[in-house]
Amino acid sequence: MELKDVASAGTIGVNYGRVANNLPSPASVVSLLKSHNISRVKIYDADPTVLRSLSNTSIRTTVTLPNELLISAASSPSFASKWVSLNISPYLPSTLIDTISVGNEVFVDPRNLSSYLVPAMSNIHQALVNLSLDSSIKVSSPIALSALQSSYPPSSGSFRPDLAGTVIQPMLDFLRRTGSFLMVNAYPFFAYEANSDVISLDYALFRPNPGVVDPGNGLRYFSLLDAQLDAVFAAMAALNYDDLRVVITETGWPSKGDANEIGAGVDNAAAYNGNLVRRVLVSDLNTPRKPQADIDVYLFALFNEDQKVGPTSERNYGLFYPDEEAVYQIAFTGGGGGLPQVKAVVARPPEAAEEVTTSSVGQTWCVANGRAERGKLQRALDYACGEGKADCRAIQPGQACFDPNTIEAHASFAFNSYYQRNGRGVGTCDFDGAAYVVTQLPRFGKCEFTTGA
Repeated sequence: MELKDVASAGTIGVNYGRVANNLPSPASVVSLLKSHNISRVKIYDADPTVLRSLSNTSIRTTVTLPNELLISAASSPSFASKWVSLNISPYLPSTLIDTISVGNEVFVDPRNLSSYLVPAMSNIHQALVNLSLDSSIKVSSPIALSALQSSYPPSSGSFRPDLAGTVIQPMLDFLRRTGSFLMVNAYPFFAYEANSDVISLDYALFRPNPGVVDPGNGLRYFSLLDAQLDAVFAAMAALNYDDLRVVITETGWPSKGDANEIGAGVDNAAAYNGNLVRRVLVSDLNTPRKPQADIDVYLFALFNEDQKVGPTSERNYGLFYPDEEAVYQIAFTGGGGGLPQVKAVVARPPEAAEEVTTSSVGQTWCVANGRAERGKLQRALDYACGEGKADCRAIQPGQACFDPNTIEAHASFAFNSYYQRNGRGVGTCDFDGAAYVVTQLPRFGKCEFTTGA
């Protein structure tokens, strides 16, 4: 999904992994992508059937030279040239290949391939130059956050000493010289799972939370992903490459896990990916350190993959089951991610929220019921901003109604937008008891609510 609801917003893509024996045909997959307006995809090889299926679709594609070919591509310019001629050129221009990923998380590959990475990238790029394709196709390589020596606090971010001078710096120099970008695979789930005693789940899922202050520079973080990204930016700045763009080539949250995989589950996966999509498309994914970054993101992954090894979570990152049924509902539009619809039944508790200002006869607004259970409020908020298509841009980080950053304030704004957009109809301000109608204009902090007609 290269979705872009506002001119400056980032884009969302999806990883099409195929480590499974029960997936639909590539042609069916392309139909699925199109039906959900997904127009940016990343694959982990250069499979000809997949690339042919993507032709004439306007789906922008990242292909991968696998790790097992890295040594050959690094050692032989002629091999790199042949690989490009066989795996890229024949599909252009009908298949919109715009990026080549040279390897994937090479630094954690047990085959010790790190020294071959930059030579392989250089040879692949030169092959593109020889074919006059270098201006339209960029070359990069995804790094895992394990490439960092330090990631907390974010201002202390630095690359591992064994990689910084020998591999990272030459790679960043290559990316700058060729006008490319750094690919980063970032998973807040892993950090939360390992440190759930000190990391708030709300902080990991982009939900309202008090935030975490970086003692090194005083910046306050409201999401774990932002903190991870700024650790990468700090590490790049330490090597004097803070001008480079970053793309998140993998991120996601598992819908199922083993008993010891704390946080894995459908609701959390829907919240993480849904809130992330909304964040990218509505208010841009930027960070306290890089407020103008507008970072593009690829969700991992399109399908659950039954042949992946490791814990149960590894086989359950998919947005869809192999039969193409959604694992959970999120909206791939600027409305953001939503959970299944919340039943609407009229109910109006007598207590109002944080209401001020004078009464306005004939006008009504919708606010959150502060007595409602927090989980109910969160589910209703996710629905309003997702499937309900409420305008939730103002409650995104950095926007006018983000503060106060509380579930009640954000839910009230979202509920009121939904209520007003639906003509203040009967049942549109209830959310199963999580909201009610008031006749005085609500205000949370300095946030101004939409006026009822």
